Amino acid sequence: MELTTCSALCNLPTVWAEKSSPDGPFSSRPFPLQPYAADWSGPFLFLGEVFPESNMRNRSLIALSAVGIHLSIGSVYAFSVLVRPIMETLGASMGDVTWTFSLAILFLGMSAALLGRFVEKIGPQKSGLMAAFFFGTGLLGTAYALSIRSLSLLYLFYGCIGGIGLGTGYITPVSTLVKYFPHHRGFATGLAIMGFGFAALIAAPLMQQLTRTVGLTRTFCLMAGAYSVIMVLCALYLKPPVLKKEHDADSQSLTGKTASEAMHTWQFQSLWWVFFINITCGILLLAVLSPMAQDVIGMSAQEAAAFVGIIGIMNGGGRILWSTISDRLSRPVTYILFFALEILAFFALSATTSSFVFKGLVLFIISAYGGGFSCMPAYLSDLFGTKQLSAIHGRILSAWAMAGIAGPTLISFFYKQTGTYASVLIFFAVLFIPNLIIAIQLKGKGFEQKEVPALDSLETK
Repeated sequence: MELTTCSALCNLPTVWAEKSSPDGPFSSRPFPLQPYAADWSGPFLFLGEVFPESNMRNRSLIALSAVGIHLSIGSVYAFSVLVRPIMETLGASMGDVTWTFSLAILFLGMSAALLGRFVEKIGPQKSGLMAAFFFGTGLLGTAYALSIRSLSLLYLFYGCIGGIGLGTGYITPVSTLVKYFPHHRGFATGLAIMGFGFAALIAAPLMQQLTRTVGLTRTFCLMAGAYSVIMVLCALYLKPPVLKKEHDADSQSLTGKTASEAMHTWQFQSLWWVFFINITCGILLLAVLSPMAQDVIGMSAQEAAAFVGIIGIMNGGGRILWSTISDRLSRPVTYILFFALEILAFFALSATTSSFVFKGLVLFIISAYGGGFSCMPAYLSDLFGTKQLSAIHGRILSAWAMAGIAGPTLISFFYKQTGTYASVLIFFAVLFIPNLIIAIQLKGKGFEQKEVPALDSLETK
């Protein structure tokens, strides 16, 4: 589509796109607005074009769409609320039921790694619709599995099929959102991934109430319907901006390296390792926080449950907080801060019996856990550009899949051997030392961040 400065001459409606502001991602500072011709032809050619096509989407609505997808799939973090009802329905052990969650995280990471390039190729609309299909099918299938009391079908639908929807949905909006906020990449990725962290706060009480009032099977049916609708509507609005031809040569940050090229760099391999360690530590802490709080500082079961809820706030809030900080300090410096402070935090946590200190250290560690997730896509775009950001981000999420298994395994091993949590906490404090060294090396020898074009250099095809 050709850009026109006078849409009336060709009888086309005009869509106004806001230029990127250096003052902030949603700055109210007045900037010149540039008209773009909107294409209203054939809006129902396929489901992904229900919304009329235009050159530039509203950036606020793009961000809201990204958050909506992540709020939906992030409900997986509230799975613990359903563990006991599922145990009673299936007559299964807690270990058998919790393996469902581990399987979902495993398939999340592996599907994100394997389907990243495919997601990049088909675009955010179609990949978002695919995520809605798999996630909705997984939840409906889970309802069926519970109705016939089949543990194997529970693994298949919630763990495998639902996990594919989780992985696809997780990486779908990130690359698009980064391109709409070229000067605030950290904020953009933090905004999207924040939804995944906050989702449990909304989903947990709703799941608990629905299970109590309509039953477990109907709860999964209702979740399947509601989340599918939300994800479809959000996916339909997603559309990446496209560079003008005349700016293509000067816009290497919107091209950059392919996923295969990035994977063969020491920077990617280093980031995979530090990502793996950070997630393993976070999952380890989340898995045993309630019994640890009861054993170490004498919390009651009710107090520990409430504290777990507060953890959800820090998990989500840390994602947007640390990613925004990374826009100011740079991603390498932010990761150096993560690991330097986490070394001290894990050593201190292994020795403290103070309730105040324990709570403060845990809240910080969880905020850094969430921040590690939200800063990573922006870090990858700094290093490798956005040409195949979804694919590169997907590949590095394989670390999440491995960590989902490593975290619970390590805590079980150390606790069985020593009878305390201190040993595993010290072990990970030591592991953060090489992480810190790697982060310093990345700052000194990583790729230089390239300039990104402002949004006024973007045009639809």
